[in-house]
Amino acid sequence: MEKTKTHWKQLSNPDYIGAYAFQPGEEKTVTISTVGVETVMGAEGRKEDCTVVHFVGDVKPLILNATNSKMIQKVLQTPYIEDWAGKSIVLGVETVSAFGERVEAVRVKKKQPAQSICSDCGQIIAASGKFTPQQIAQAARNRFGRVMCMDCVNAEKAKAGGATQVDQAEQEQEAGGGN
Repeated sequence: MEKTKTHWKQLSNPDYIGAYAFQPGEEKTVTISTVGVETVMGAEGRKEDCTVVHFVGDVKPLILNATNSKMIQKVLQTPYIEDWAGKSIVLGVETVSAFGERVEAVRVKKKQPAQSICSDCGQIIAASGKFTPQQIAQAARNRFGRVMCMDCVNAEKAKAGGATQVDQAEQEQEAGGGN
């Protein structure tokens, strides 16, 4: 197994996700929580209003440029940011020309993320609260032995009358120990 490497920019803990957050060739499936305009501090200490997308779970937000905004529109098939919430996209890193040099940049990939289908109701598993669809599917698989959406997990939990793996994962996240 290849050892995970630490990019030097990770040590400065910037507020937004960047290419440094990816291992070589890695892609991350993320679920959009909100999109809006925020005032951000630029590299030169200058404040600027930027479009920022926040994600479900423990993922730093991404400052959206026109290229990534257009790709999200294409992948999700809607230009309306209100329609993006709860939808998943795939992020990766590409080398691009910017500011007169070649740099690595986070890019929204032109592909649909793998979607999990609930084995009980047949619906596509969506994000719920702080959990991504992938976290919900995995927690249900761990606890019940099958992939389920949050509604079916809650129905199964009510039948069983006890806490589930999803409840435990949520408690760990709130305590800062989960992903």
